[in-house]
Amino acid sequence: MTAGKVWLVGAGPGDPGLITVAGLERLREADVIVYDRLVSPRLLEHPDLVGAELIYMGKVAGEGHHDQSKINDLLIEKARLGKRVVRLKGGDPFVFGRGGEEAEALRAAGVPFAVVPGVTSATAVPAYAGIPVSHRGLAATFAVVTGHEDPDKGDPAIDWERLATAVDTLVLLMGVKTLPETVDRLIAGGRSPQTPVAVIRWGTTPDQRTVTGNLGDIVQRVRTAKLQPPAITVVGEVVRLRETLAWFEDRPLFGKRVLITRTRRQASTLARLLADEGAVPIELPAIEIEPAADEAATEAALSGLRAGVYGWVVFTSANAVELFFGLMRERGLDARAYAGAKAAAIGPATAEALAERGIVADAVPEEYIAEGVVEALKPHLRSGDRVLVPRAEGARPELIEGLSALGGQVDEVTLYRAAVPKEAPAEALSLLRDGGIDIVTFTSSSTVRNLAALLGDDFHVILSGKDAVARKVLPSRRNLEGGEGGVATDERGRTTARGPLVACIGPITADTARELGLRVDVVASEHTVPGLVQALREGMSRGGTR
Repeated sequence: MTAGKVWLVGAGPGDPGLITVAGLERLREADVIVYDRLVSPRLLEHPDLVGAELIYMGKVAGEGHHDQSKINDLLIEKARLGKRVVRLKGGDPFVFGRGGEEAEALRAAGVPFAVVPGVTSATAVPAYAGIPVSHRGLAATFAVVTGHEDPDKGDPAIDWERLATAVDTLVLLMGVKTLPETVDRLIAGGRSPQTPVAVIRWGTTPDQRTVTGNLGDIVQRVRTAKLQPPAITVVGEVVRLRETLAWFEDRPLFGKRVLITRTRRQASTLARLLADEGAVPIELPAIEIEPAADEAATEAALSGLRAGVYGWVVFTSANAVELFFGLMRERGLDARAYAGAKAAAIGPATAEALAERGIVADAVPEEYIAEGVVEALKPHLRSGDRVLVPRAEGARPELIEGLSALGGQVDEVTLYRAAVPKEAPAEALSLLRDGGIDIVTFTSSSTVRNLAALLGDDFHVILSGKDAVARKVLPSRRNLEGGEGGVATDERGRTTARGPLVACIGPITADTARELGLRVDVVASEHTVPGLVQALREGMSRGGTR
């Protein structure tokens, strides 16, 4: 068959946002993606990559699987099948990434290839730890050195004694296991034992952890911290700048595992905002939107809208907007059907969903709840005005009652139900049951009730910590750093789990959580997804909310 092509693409050091524009374009065009251990799973979950064949060929030091010759053969085989192949490598493929060897194998096999350089961990990881590898007055030179040479080469190629004082900053990649020998050689070569050192594990990710010291004590500090690969070591005076320049690990939500209970489609915005604050988003959708429109009622409502009988149409969620406009499209209707009606949206997200379909909301309340909608329409609604409210099954009655009390003739049309998913991600459920979640977020009353249905009898034990004696608790990054603990003791001195923090998007959701026996720690003052993240950020900045 016609030969395909291979692109050797650098994925960056861990943060999926650090892939280059060119690298992301190659991923979007790929038929096959062969990736290694250090590539972020979030990058591989990018929606534009749906349909590509994903093949894991990661290598771990000391393990014999996925040797380099097998990787080379796989790239050649897929390309000869006419595939567009991306070899996705952590960092930069030509900086200790064996990309040069793969390129040689491809050239020898007559397979076309191209190289897309990546952001190398040698500079990015120190930067995320608040350490510039060069700095005027402190470091005019730096060197990047592998801390784990090929054992088959025989004598070491690195002259550590000469290198020790040859440059101001040394960046050692992949050298945790050989750190004791490396330190001894640097000191023997004339580097002062007081030289500052930082060892950074899983740099640029929410699991980043940094241990600092000097050449004289760093080995013991790393052992005490039980730091494991992958990690990067920085040696030099620039390490002292971390005391004032640290930024990534200082974010209030850094390392916190936050459970998202929204639908899969709606989870992305909250996940992105949480990740921007340093959190680890864990998706466990507690809602599955099931269309449940009554055909006759829907037809009557759309006919009335088209005939101009409604003065207002009130939307209480973006889901309602999407489903209602979908029903309109099925009948050949568009935004022109609203020519005789005004639209109200319960909040900015719903207003944005309307705007995407050509409708500017005429009313958005200051408080994004049903009572706020009633208050916002009070100056505009006249006695006898017809109001259409397309919304979810089982929604709170306050909106309909309030609009009716203002004199409106309200037609409520059920569009969907917020059903309990038939199955939930096993990994997220396991993490929640094992105490590995720091914060649980709820963005509607349905997410609370449905998570309770998913967890069954374990709901209160897991989320409130009550009666959770000696339950396994996975420590957060801050626990490991010596911050707040993940366990408490009861009156008998037994170990008990506190349960995760519970954060709700607004007072209605919080009331539902309390009715189900939960202690609510955070309630957003602005009842939106950004408002929820802001409330979490502010709460954690004050040292936690408990």
